[in-house]
Order: sequence, then C-alpha cells, then structure tokens
Amino acid sequence: MSGATRTPGVVVIGAGPAGLTAAYLLAKRGIAVTVLEQNPEYVGGISRTETYKGFRFDIGGHRFFSKSAEVEALWDELLPHDMLERPRSSRIFYDGKFYSYPLRPFEALRQLGVVESARCLLSYVQARVRPVRNPRSFEDWVSNQFGARLFNIFFKTYTEKVWGMSCREISADWAAQRIKGLSLGRAVVHGLLPRRPRGSRKEVVKTLLDTFRYPRLGPGMMWEAAGRRVTELGGSIRMGRRVSRLRLDRETGRWTVSAVSPDGAVEDLEATHVVSSAPMRELVQSLEPAPGPAELAAARSLRYRDFLTVALIARDRGVFQDNWIYIHDASVHVGRVQNYKSWSPELVPDPLLACYGLEYFCNDQDGLWRRSDAELVALAKLELVTLGLAADEDVLDGCVVRQAKAYPVYDADYARHVDTIRRAIDAGYPGLHLVGRNGMHKYNNQDHAMMTAMLTVENIAAGATRFDVWAVNQDAEYHEAGSAGRRSSSSGLRAVPEPVAR
Repeated sequence: MSGATRTPGVVVIGAGPAGLTAAYLLAKRGIAVTVLEQNPEYVGGISRTETYKGFRFDIGGHRFFSKSAEVEALWDELLPHDMLERPRSSRIFYDGKFYSYPLRPFEALRQLGVVESARCLLSYVQARVRPVRNPRSFEDWVSNQFGARLFNIFFKTYTEKVWGMSCREISADWAAQRIKGLSLGRAVVHGLLPRRPRGSRKEVVKTLLDTFRYPRLGPGMMWEAAGRRVTELGGSIRMGRRVSRLRLDRETGRWTVSAVSPDGAVEDLEATHVVSSAPMRELVQSLEPAPGPAELAAARSLRYRDFLTVALIARDRGVFQDNWIYIHDASVHVGRVQNYKSWSPELVPDPLLACYGLEYFCNDQDGLWRRSDAELVALAKLELVTLGLAADEDVLDGCVVRQAKAYPVYDADYARHVDTIRRAIDAGYPGLHLVGRNGMHKYNNQDHAMMTAMLTVENIAAGATRFDVWAVNQDAEYHEAGSAGRRSSSSGLRAVPEPVAR
C-alpha cells in the first residue's frame, strides 16, 4: 500500500555528484527538494568513499581537477578546509617492468632494452612510411601513430580489459578523438622538461597533470558535506529508496514519483520537476504514460559495464608509492591497482599498513562478478603477489565492493538510442531532466556531471531552457541555448569506443 503523498517542489533521483549538486543548488534557492538514493548507507554514487575496519577507499580513483571555474568554486564552497594538493604519480606495468605514465621517452627506451627499442623504432618508421590506409579500427589508428609494437605494449591490453572488446573491433574514430589531446610530441616534451606549476585550466591536458586536489578523507567527504548542506537548508535525503515508477499527469503537469523503502513500503512524492541521474534504461521503463515501442526498445538496448574493487590491507613495505598503476599484462585479470595511502594518508588509519585497491572491469553476467567475496579476495591477493607489489605473508585482510553499471557501454548504436529517448522526453515529459553519467548515458567525469546539474538548476529556476545540458563537453564547458526551448544540434557525447562500422 502506498504511503501518504507529500509535495516537494523537486524530486532528485540519485545522490551522486550530479544529484547532490542539483539538490544543493536548488535548496540554496529556497526550492523544496527531496533526494531519493538507492544505496542504504553511502551518498556519492561511484564517487563515494567506502569504509572497512577504519580503512577508507575510493571506487575507481577520483582526481579533483576541472577546467570549469564554477565547478572548482563549488568544491571550495563545500569543503573549504579539507582539500589536499596531491602529487600525481602513475605507472604502467608491462612484461615485469614499470614505466612512468605519462611516458618518459628515455626511461621507456632503457626499460625496453636496446633490441626491443630498436624494434619499436623500426615499427614506428614503417608505420609512418606505409600506414594502414583508411584505418577503421583502434588498432589500425594507434599503430599508424606509434607503430604496431608500441601499440601492443602500451595500448592494447588495458583498453581491452576496460571495454571488454578487441581493439580490432573498436572504431578508429574513437581513437582519433580520445587521444587527440595528447600528442606524442607533447608527451616527449613533458617527459624531458622540468615540471612546472599548474597553468591555465584551458591549457592543461588532464593526462599530463602533475598534481590534483583530493578530499583528505576521500571523495565521499565532498558529497557527505553536500548532503549535510541540503538537509541544513530544509531539503530531505532518503536513503535506501528505489524508484519504481514516475507518473506524469499531463493535464496538470505534475509528477508522482513512487519510491520503495527497504521494508517494501511505497511512498508517493509529488513534484513539479524531476531531476534524474538514474540509469537511463531503468528510468525509461518506469515512465507512465509509457513511451512508445521504439523508445522502449531503445532503452532496452542500452548496456552497461560493471566494476569490482577488491581492497586488500597489507603491511606497508614501501614497494610502490604511486597513486595507481595500469596493468598491461594479459596473464592477470586486474586492470588497475590503486594505492589509497598515496591519494591521502588519512585513508589508512595505521601508518605501518597500506590499502591497495585491485580493480576488475567486467559484466554482471561474467564468472568474475559471480565469484564469492572470499574467492575474489584470494584472486586479488594472488595477483598482487604475482605482480611483485606485495609478499604473500604481508596481505592481512580484504573486502569486495561491487559497482553495477559503473560505465555506460557505447556500442555502434548507443548514440541513436540515446537520441531517440531524448527526443521522446523533450516532447512528451515536461519537467523531467536527465543529468550525470548514467542519467544521460554519457561517459563523463564528475565535473562534467556536476555541470549538467548546475545548468539544469538554472533552467528550472528560469522556467525555460536557457542552457542545453546535452552540449556540455568532457571539460565541463557549455554554452547558452540560442533561444528558449531550442534543441541544440550538438549531442555533447564524449568520444567513446564503439565497434568498427561494417
């Protein structure tokens, strides 16, 4: 039986960076807001900070850097005294050796050895003299730029682990767009010249950042602070609430959002606007009146990539001080290893211990996802030892965090499906606003997700579409709509891997 109907001005679905940014800015404007979050314990979405026996750890590693001054200002407003400036250190593990990332040319050549370096150089020359004509795949495009041998060493394995696709099946268009910000020449200059202080946001390539900001207790600290601000301003955050239905009364323009609590009770919330960062696939299938067959089919076609973090507690032998290491080794399942103490010493309560996060990219139907926590901890321990990052006797404990729908999957048809859904919502569901990574099915960083929420609040407050949130790019840059309500021709979709066009 449904509970009593309440009447907040805006219902926000999801308490991640996008949802909480929207809720906080709405509450600051005096607009009544209620946030519904499915997680019963943590706010922050994938930017939350989990805890285990006093240890804190990030889900994926979240650097706080943005080319948007508005986003940086909001971070400062929420955490004025708790942001650390951290040195960035990351490496690639390949063939039993470690390489600085971004690459340092002389170091890389020394590590590869004379023979392999010569082969890489010849491969590069061959690629420049006789490139693959009309490259169609990621492999073709990267090999043309760097040579086949460097492609196999520094691009192939990690890319395939993350996306679960062969590099022969990923479009060359994605490679051209994804890598365009970092040229080989720029990486060489960066590796040879002394490191410089942070420059203009507009000029910095994120891959080449030397430092970044980070909350001293992890990224969740930022979003816990945002949640507190929302409630202090009169808003409400309801944890453990799964949204089961969104019903629009087209006569009145009012929304009724049905939320299921952990005990199975259903509460109906009325709203004039709904801001959703929930996965687009589930959102569309919960709408009433239901969209048409084409829109439902488009929603069912959207797919997601899931993610496992196995956090291992070990004696700290100072084996590595990196923030993270990319694992370019096909003999192990792990794709990346985080060293949480290097993100912030305060994440680890005992200075004699370390906490490492082994990250596995998978699908929720994979055998890896279905393994028990004990099996995954044992696998992670074995792989950490295999990589030479810890001794067997030094690993003391561990836990597993599963993150479903961590990354929207960008197959050959995803953009068409998203556009179909977007058009239907624009035309038939006034007052429904999509924000954030899963809400818009866009691969973005948290500053991008925040900017979509910030502009959505501006649109709600103005009572008109002043800003086209779909045109926000991966650097959280945006522009005003040409006229109220006009739909931009720009999709704002980030360059993403998709299969080779057949």
